Amino acid sequence: MTRSYVQKLSTILLDAITDKDPLVQEQVCSALCALGESQPEEALRACEEHLRLHEKLAHPYRTMILRAMETVVSNHISELDKDMARAVILLASSEMTKAKDLVWDWQQAASNVLVAVGKQFIGTVMEEMLSKLQPGALPHYFVVRTLANLSVCNAFGMVPFLTSILNTMLPMLGAAKHDATREVLCYALQHFSEGTLEYLANLDQAPDPTVRKDAFASHMSSAYDILFQQWLQSREAKLRLAVVQALGPMSNLLPSEKLEEQLPKLLPGVLALYKRHAETCHVSKSLGQILEAAVSVGSRTLDVQLDSLLAALHAQICVPVESSSPLVMSNQKEVLRCFTVLARCSPDRLLAFLLPRLDSSTERSRVGTLHVLRHAINSAAAQMEVKKPFILSAMRLPLLDSNSKVKRAVVQVISAMAHHGYLEQPGGEALVEYLVQQCALPPEAEQPQTAGPSGEEPPADSVHAVSVRTLYLVSTTVDRMSDVLWPYLLEFVTPVRFTGALTPLCRSLMHLAQKRQEAAPGALLIQYDGNVTLPSPYAIATRLLAVSSSPYQGDGRGAASLGLLNVLHRDIHPSLGPRWATTIPLLLEYLDEHAADALPQKEWEEKLLAFLRDTLAAVSDNTWVCQLSLEMCKQLPCYNGAPQEKNFLYRCVGTTLGAASRKDVVKKHLRELLETARYQEEAEHEGLACCFGICAISHLDDTLTQLEDFVRSDVFRKSTGIFNIFKDRSEVEAEKAKGALMLCYGHVAARAPRELVLARAEADILRNVFQCFSTKVLGVKVETKDPALKLCLVQSVCMVCQAIRSSAQGGCFHFAQKAELVAQMMEFIRAEPPDSLRSPIRKKAMLACTYLVPLEPALEEQVRADMVHGCLQSVMAVLTEPEGDDDRQEPLYLDTMQALEDLLTSLLQRDLTPQGLQVMVEHLSPWIKSPRGHERVRALGLSACLLQHFLEHLHVSALVPFHNLGLLIGLFSPRCADLWPATRQEAVSCVHSLLYLQLGYEGFARDYRDTAVERLLVLKGGLVHSDPATLFHTCHSIAQIIAKRLPPNQLISLLLTLFEGLGDTDKNCSRAASVMINCLLKERGHLLQEKVPEIVSVLRSKLQETGEEHVRQATQNSVSLLASQHCEAVVSSLLGSPLPFDSHTCILWRALAVEPSLTAQVLELLLQKMSRDVPFKESRAFLLSSCPGRVATLLPLAATCALSEVMSVPASAPAVLELYPQLFAALLLRVSCTLGVQLPRTLQAKERRAPGLALASRNLDPCSSAAETLQVMLLRGGSEDVVQYVEREGGWESLRTSTGHEEGVARLASAMVKFAGPRLPLVMKALLGAHSSVYEVQRVTSTAFLAELLNSNVVKDLMLLESLLDNLAARQKDACASVRRLVLRGLANIASGSPDKVRAHGAQLLTSMISGLDDGDDPQSLVALEAMLGLAKLLGLVEPWDLRSVLLHVAVRIRPFFDSEKVDFRSASICLFGHLNKACHGNCEDIFLEQVIGGLVPLLLHLQDPQASVAGACKFALRMCGPNLEREDLAEAFQKHLQEGRGLHFGEFLNTTCKHLMRHFPDLLGRLVSTSLFYFKSSWEDVRAAAPMLTGFLVLHVEPEQRQQVDLEQLLTALQLLLKDPAPAVRMKAAETLGRLVKFA
Repeated sequence: MTRSYVQKLSTILLDAITDKDPLVQEQVCSALCALGESQPEEALRACEEHLRLHEKLAHPYRTMILRAMETVVSNHISELDKDMARAVILLASSEMTKAKDLVWDWQQAASNVLVAVGKQFIGTVMEEMLSKLQPGALPHYFVVRTLANLSVCNAFGMVPFLTSILNTMLPMLGAAKHDATREVLCYALQHFSEGTLEYLANLDQAPDPTVRKDAFASHMSSAYDILFQQWLQSREAKLRLAVVQALGPMSNLLPSEKLEEQLPKLLPGVLALYKRHAETCHVSKSLGQILEAAVSVGSRTLDVQLDSLLAALHAQICVPVESSSPLVMSNQKEVLRCFTVLARCSPDRLLAFLLPRLDSSTERSRVGTLHVLRHAINSAAAQMEVKKPFILSAMRLPLLDSNSKVKRAVVQVISAMAHHGYLEQPGGEALVEYLVQQCALPPEAEQPQTAGPSGEEPPADSVHAVSVRTLYLVSTTVDRMSDVLWPYLLEFVTPVRFTGALTPLCRSLMHLAQKRQEAAPGALLIQYDGNVTLPSPYAIATRLLAVSSSPYQGDGRGAASLGLLNVLHRDIHPSLGPRWATTIPLLLEYLDEHAADALPQKEWEEKLLAFLRDTLAAVSDNTWVCQLSLEMCKQLPCYNGAPQEKNFLYRCVGTTLGAASRKDVVKKHLRELLETARYQEEAEHEGLACCFGICAISHLDDTLTQLEDFVRSDVFRKSTGIFNIFKDRSEVEAEKAKGALMLCYGHVAARAPRELVLARAEADILRNVFQCFSTKVLGVKVETKDPALKLCLVQSVCMVCQAIRSSAQGGCFHFAQKAELVAQMMEFIRAEPPDSLRSPIRKKAMLACTYLVPLEPALEEQVRADMVHGCLQSVMAVLTEPEGDDDRQEPLYLDTMQALEDLLTSLLQRDLTPQGLQVMVEHLSPWIKSPRGHERVRALGLSACLLQHFLEHLHVSALVPFHNLGLLIGLFSPRCADLWPATRQEAVSCVHSLLYLQLGYEGFARDYRDTAVERLLVLKGGLVHSDPATLFHTCHSIAQIIAKRLPPNQLISLLLTLFEGLGDTDKNCSRAASVMINCLLKERGHLLQEKVPEIVSVLRSKLQETGEEHVRQATQNSVSLLASQHCEAVVSSLLGSPLPFDSHTCILWRALAVEPSLTAQVLELLLQKMSRDVPFKESRAFLLSSCPGRVATLLPLAATCALSEVMSVPASAPAVLELYPQLFAALLLRVSCTLGVQLPRTLQAKERRAPGLALASRNLDPCSSAAETLQVMLLRGGSEDVVQYVEREGGWESLRTSTGHEEGVARLASAMVKFAGPRLPLVMKALLGAHSSVYEVQRVTSTAFLAELLNSNVVKDLMLLESLLDNLAARQKDACASVRRLVLRGLANIASGSPDKVRAHGAQLLTSMISGLDDGDDPQSLVALEAMLGLAKLLGLVEPWDLRSVLLHVAVRIRPFFDSEKVDFRSASICLFGHLNKACHGNCEDIFLEQVIGGLVPLLLHLQDPQASVAGACKFALRMCGPNLEREDLAEAFQKHLQEGRGLHFGEFLNTTCKHLMRHFPDLLGRLVSTSLFYFKSSWEDVRAAAPMLTGFLVLHVEPEQRQQVDLEQLLTALQLLLKDPAPAVRMKAAETLGRLVKFA
């Protein structure tokens, strides 16, 4: 029985091996392997029998079966008996040799089977193989290959057979004529040799330790003759490679005499193959084996061949290495292996060959030579020991090579030398210096190595990167290098050419120094001992401090330099240790906190200067300070190419000189600095000036003396002649020197002690500054036009003025030259182009004027006016778009505007009165009204700043009026709607400041905050966006705030100013003025009784002239008065207007909402008109269809549109609130009864023409119109949240469609419950009347709304629950199925809305739901679906007793829906089944437990349902079923794997579930399997695939004795049918399950 069953399983699988899908084939193969795991012999026998009986089976399928057999054999070789092994061997041998031609996959698979069996049954395999190896006849290709593979995988078993094999095979070598045969024979000889060498290398473990190499010598000698002398000459490349691969291991088995004799022929023969083969890896490997064999026998012939060998190998090592070619990389390794052999046996010859090639003309040769040299140094260290001086001497040439690849190779050689003691020899210093030079290379300076024609790729790392890494590794990991590198590396710290290497140098030196400190604590690290090449402590300190100013350059040299300084503190000065131990870590911490692009450079340099000052204070040694300053001055020229670092070093010099007490030293250094400065470099001016400024802090007199002496020197006196301008310098350089000196004077004034500056400001400082700026030629004053010199003058003036202002006596200082300086600055400003920014002169000059204005004496009024006018003309018109792509334009523009703002503010500060403010605004007024936007933005921004300044400095001594408030607000407020967002925001800021100014003049404290005025800041944020509606609404709000705070006497002036604003060229500002006028009239019109007629008349005339919004608003008062007297007539007249209403009609409708009492009358009249007539008339489509259509009637449609217009006005809110229930119910029912209703044909034509007419933008579609009107009504009724909620949920769109209407109504009801609960009683009362409506759609709508109300507890709180339940229950017999369905939905909603009331009404609710389940009048079962959804909600809340009576009925009734074709039914029924289980937790009767067990299979399989909702329902149902099965581990598995929202690994879960089921319920196996068989025919592919998967896992985990529960014949038949399923995934799972059924064998 067992055998026949396994055979049947195997037969089914083997028949399925011919599946067209490769994945299915693989699964079938895996199933066969699974059978083999359980019953290896039976599986192998079945495979053997199948192959034997199906001779015509195609070889690809035979190959799959053989692969399965190989797997089974490999895993169970120890379990096979000899008979089975013999059968497999015979089959595999037959399969392998059946076809004489090569069919590689098939025959290779058979060969692999033989090799697998041969690991255990080598004798039997060899018996079969030897039977195929007959003397005199060439064997089959794969017989030879199998023997070869056996010799490698089982050398101990094969070597004893080799003698007989070789005896038979060697005579065949001469008979082999075909290349394929010769190739496989070479393959065999290669593997025979390798197996033999392995055997001989492990004789201690071999079965016959007496075997010797000599036993194979004669055979290998014979074979060698044929292979080398005949086959190696073949034209076939594959054969030549096969031969050379065999010759390598064979050479180790040849007799030594034979090898010695053949080497002169063998080596050239192998070397010749390099020229004939592109892939030379095998040649190199074989050559290495031959060389090892030759060396092992002490061959003398090798010396003769050495030159040719070295040349050939060198050519190979010079082949470019492609990273994407593993064969080339392998060849390189094999060639280096050959060099290793030669280096160990002939080091002299190798070096004599290599070293001259370091001077080769080709890059590849030089690089290859260096690679070999490095390899020899590493792999033949003992042989190279005595050659060190020779090698070091030869390395001089490569050090001069400029090629990047050669440099990289040299660095790698140096690394190898460091590890083997070369650098300790004389001449090693040159290599260390070379390594540092490569570290100093900037990475960007290296030429990129692009791929050449040969496909050569650039090196992976740059020379710089490799060198840096090498230096650090040598310093830190090679202990013997410590004495070589220390203190030698210090010599490279100060030279400029090694700047790029500072970071790795400092890091290496830190490591070396720390090691020495650990070895000798307290000792000095640097022992000079007459070593004059080492830099002094002053040089080291200066260098490291200077480069730290650019801390992130050179891979972070700032941190490295400071770290080295800290380590060397004792050598710099003995007193610095404790101080630096605190200060340097703080600097390093600061660097860690800031990224490279976020470091504040000025702040960082100040910290370094503070560190220097602290250091000087700690040393407190004048001699040391003077020496340090001398060294700093010496190093200044070294930084000519690094202006930023040089400027910092200048500041360091100034700081150091400031700390020096010897005046002669200070004077000498200052004089030298002036004489040696590179004035032609403008970048250096600032550094020199800072140096003098810092020095002046301590030595003001000496500093001024040196500057004045230099000004009076020959250099400057000789520059005054026409024909003798600078004897030794050019005219341009002279101008630059003057500029630098002016900056020096400015910095001296800025930094020197304030009490000393005042006395010298005009006499000593400014006099010399002007002397530098202008000269006299032939008695005539000549001023320069050089912009740089102008800029220097302006900067100097700024610094002098700042110094005067900040002085304690600055307020009483009489600045005699003030007017002259102002005039000079204004001359500079006017000379600048007014439309573009090209230099910072304009900005600096305005800044100078700003500093000059507060000084005494005061400027004349005309001078101030000219100054303001000139500056505004110079700056305001500058174009916003910078010329070109210069990134400096934007910050220059911002700085210039800031300078202008500061200047105007300083002028205002001199006359801080309303009149002074008015004067400043008058200057700005033309720019505020400019047609160019960027000018308006700037003008408003300046105005806002001036007003803010005025407000901040306001001091009111008496309550006086702010007489020009109205005029100013009228000027600024319309700009709140400017086209430019920035202008709008600045305008609000102006109004905000003006209103607070008014409050200040009224006596309020400065810190008082007015609620209304503060709201302006909130409104300001809304002006960012350019939406017109938002802008004008914000303007209206601003006007309201103005109206609240404006004094009555300022109102008319404000209005008159705003009327002028109606003609503004900016239409937005014109409209804003109109909005503000209307608002002011509404808010404060009672104060203008005499002016109202005039104002209204003007606005009404504007309506006739234009249709602009602000004009149209003025007509509202007249229409309102008319309607208050004749309301019904006005409404009737307006309703008679043609549809759609034009814009003027809409204006009139909106005018009726001005007064709440009037609005209520209008709304009531419109509701009557809308309800009086029928909503539509039945009509047949004209000539197109016999189906009746619905056409809207005109009067209700017009009334609906009118309601929308009236309620769209904010003032209609009280009336809407009063009629809220009637409006809501009427409009909702209007929406429902206009679903699908069309316009009359006349109106349809108008709709099509509407885009070309000046009509109101209203959708005239009846349903859309009603829905929009309902939205307007809710918004006006204070239910904005309702509208927004429904909009977010998509309810309004759904409400307009027949398919989504119910959902839309539910969304609306839900929103009403959330946000308008108190209105529900009256709304519900208004809707109840619709239950008797003759229109079915109105009954559906009202039922849907009321049903959704029960979803909230609000109805309970409002005591509406009972009446709602009664009302819905009365509709349960309605003729309309949709009404009955919605009734059930409403009853079920009690579970979520009022769960505490469910128990009280449980019986009634369950009865209604069961009635819905059994509803037979609904052919689509939608009522039943609703009942299932409702029961799922109610089950957990009803009384257990009420539930017990219906539990089984419900479970039986819903079971057919599990497999419904409709996804909603599947999902709802499965979810309800889960809730039934949940309700029974802890109290599950046996009769219901049967339903649970019966539902397990459908639930498990529908986890793979194509619909995610069904799969989710199954997860829930299974989690609920778990506890009722009363098995804790099963319930835990359900809870773990079936979490909501988490992915499911179905296979893993099914495996776990089946394991628990079969452990606890083994008796259910038959029932579960038979149920799953039903799903083998499911229409869903994934479910069909899951069904056999479930069966397989059940079988996998059940005990074999349960087999009798399963009808195996039926199961196998079903699985066999599934193997023919069109879906590959199903076939795969069927095959997998068949593999598991072996358990029942």
